[in-house]
Amino acid sequence: MKLVRRPGVALALWLAYAALAAVLASDTSAHPLAPSLLELRETDAGTFAVRWKTSAYRPTGSRIEPRLPEWCRSGSEEQVLDADTYRERRWVVVCGARGLVGAQIGVSDLAASRTVALVRVALADGRLVRALLDGEQPTLVVPERESRLAVAASYLELGVEHLLTGLDHLLFVLCLCLLVRGRALLWTITAFTAGHSITLTLATLGWVRFPQSVAESAIAFSIVLLAAEILRDDPARAAAHDSWLRRPWTMALAFGLLHGLGFAGALSEVGLPQSEIPVALLAFNVGIELGQLAFVAALLVLAWLLRPLLDDLPARAVRLPAYAIGSLAAYWFFERSGAALSTLLRS
Repeated sequence: MKLVRRPGVALALWLAYAALAAVLASDTSAHPLAPSLLELRETDAGTFAVRWKTSAYRPTGSRIEPRLPEWCRSGSEEQVLDADTYRERRWVVVCGARGLVGAQIGVSDLAASRTVALVRVALADGRLVRALLDGEQPTLVVPERESRLAVAASYLELGVEHLLTGLDHLLFVLCLCLLVRGRALLWTITAFTAGHSITLTLATLGWVRFPQSVAESAIAFSIVLLAAEILRDDPARAAAHDSWLRRPWTMALAFGLLHGLGFAGALSEVGLPQSEIPVALLAFNVGIELGQLAFVAALLVLAWLLRPLLDDLPARAVRLPAYAIGSLAAYWFFERSGAALSTLLRS
């Protein structure tokens, strides 16, 4: 494994520095806008238990609310649960003999908030309808039955969306690309993929349980460690770590197991359709990999296109983006550690 030392390889670092500057100017949260969940479960003919779950982070000027047919009326008082990262409301609606099949339902202000919403309708006869709504398609007409292809497409899109909007995961992959070159990069990314695929599956199926706040804090710390490794320029110190520097995929596999817990937390926010768990889980995982591969491909293409422009940068210039990445990750670590400590103390 060769560490980045030369200004001629500084291109991706400078791109990261520019992107980070823009991000820091607007927001410092890695996943500020989690998907919303609108769940409608038919408990009796025409009567539905409603669960509406949204992120605690709300963009100014938007009001994300469910939109139900006009013939549906409230049948109970709302129960509200406020947590650190989400807000959940539950109530009952009565839609009468017309029910929801063939009706249009949706979520308001998805375009203004730049978020997505997962809608899940469970009918009394066992039929399950799902859709992923966004600003371009904020409503759906409830069909009689949803195909497996539609379920896979929705979760595939959700996986890509989560990866490409998760700055912490992207920065980790960026650090891997900066630390490893040549064929070793392929094996390193593959090992990272294998690691987070394992824990994503185990945690989502409930076979492994780990506090989400602790996992998110550890993910931030993993980025701090890689940013520090980018800055390492003492041959003697590097030699002390030669055993894993020559096998970076072992490190990537270990950190991948950790990041998989973070992906599982995002998937638990929207849930899985009970009748199509294997399809939805596989599609979500494939979506994450497609987003990851697209990000790596974009970095490599930009590095090739802009390399001549940045070849003459001073050697010290390569350190600035690494400091930016490490500083932002350190901020996330300390910010998340408070929630992680509270979780551990309560357990």
